[in-house]
Amino acid sequence: MAGRFTPPTNPTRTTVRGGHTAVPRRESPPDPSADPATHPAADQAAGPPPAADRSTYPAADQEALDPTVDLGLTLGPLRRGPADPTFRVTPDGSVWRASRTPDGPGTLRVAVRDGRVAAEAWGAGATWLLDRLPALLGAEDDPAAFVPRHKLVLATHRRRPGLRLTRTGLVLESLIPSVLEQKVTADEAYRSWRLLVRKYGEPAPGPAPEGMHVMPEARTWKRIPSWEWHLANVDGKRSATIVRAAGVAARLEEAAHMDPASARRRLELVPGIGPWTSAETVQRSNGAPDEVTTGDLHLPGIVGWALAGDRTTDDEAMLELLAPYAGQRHRAARLILLSGRVPPRRAPRMTPGDITAL
Repeated sequence: MAGRFTPPTNPTRTTVRGGHTAVPRRESPPDPSADPATHPAADQAAGPPPAADRSTYPAADQEALDPTVDLGLTLGPLRRGPADPTFRVTPDGSVWRASRTPDGPGTLRVAVRDGRVAAEAWGAGATWLLDRLPALLGAEDDPAAFVPRHKLVLATHRRRPGLRLTRTGLVLESLIPSVLEQKVTADEAYRSWRLLVRKYGEPAPGPAPEGMHVMPEARTWKRIPSWEWHLANVDGKRSATIVRAAGVAARLEEAAHMDPASARRRLELVPGIGPWTSAETVQRSNGAPDEVTTGDLHLPGIVGWALAGDRTTDDEAMLELLAPYAGQRHRAARLILLSGRVPPRRAPRMTPGDITAL
């Protein structure tokens, strides 16, 4: 039975969608503050960044961080494609994130070293990022509340003990890429996100890996010309939704402090944001363990095939299958995706659309 659920050597597209991001394991790399050469993007002549621009996670707060956390699984859902300019994994086993916080842009570097979580941050948002590092790494998640009810889920749960549900506390940075992913292929959405962030965002502060950018601020999203949306392969409906959301960004960011159900209601007040988009957002911004995604093209069939051998499962049937996991349905769905067990393909992949030549 164990062999039946052995995951593939190379991650499938489904496991990647479940939040699988490969993070190299390194135990005792050189201290970057002592040797700037470990950060190729850093200005070696200038040495480490000034103390005013660089912050390190306080050693006194280490008890708030769980060293058993799997960074690749926990932070993986925040990466929008392998070339996401706001997310990078480096060969030394560090995960880098560039975020726009309420205090301004910031870059976070986090790694697990010798049984401890090490983190440092740069930019105006450095302190904000470090203050919320425990929540980002799942300190507010309760994996013990999850009880597997199916053999497949149990097997995957045992193989993924370091999975935690992240909580970023930032709404727009998850909402906008989720809107870009509406009714298009993942590759199309990833490319649009990459092009827009690189063109209208700003370089990530500190010695971030080359090419990393912080996403644009809300007023910049509102000012992107229609032809630039077109060149980024974003149709009028999705671009209009993003512009409307950016116009009420402050009100939407308040949703990060609400319970997940209230947060979703707040987001869905914006025309163009429906249940699929709100669920995909609060799963990341609020660390919501029960907010399962409905309205998805593939997820019901994957869940139905994994739990009942039925690839024709719809949203209603999927929710019935996930009912034993009430309170933890999102975690259950992620574990099913991470199992890599998907129905055999019956048709070619969806052809990516391209409006840029129109």
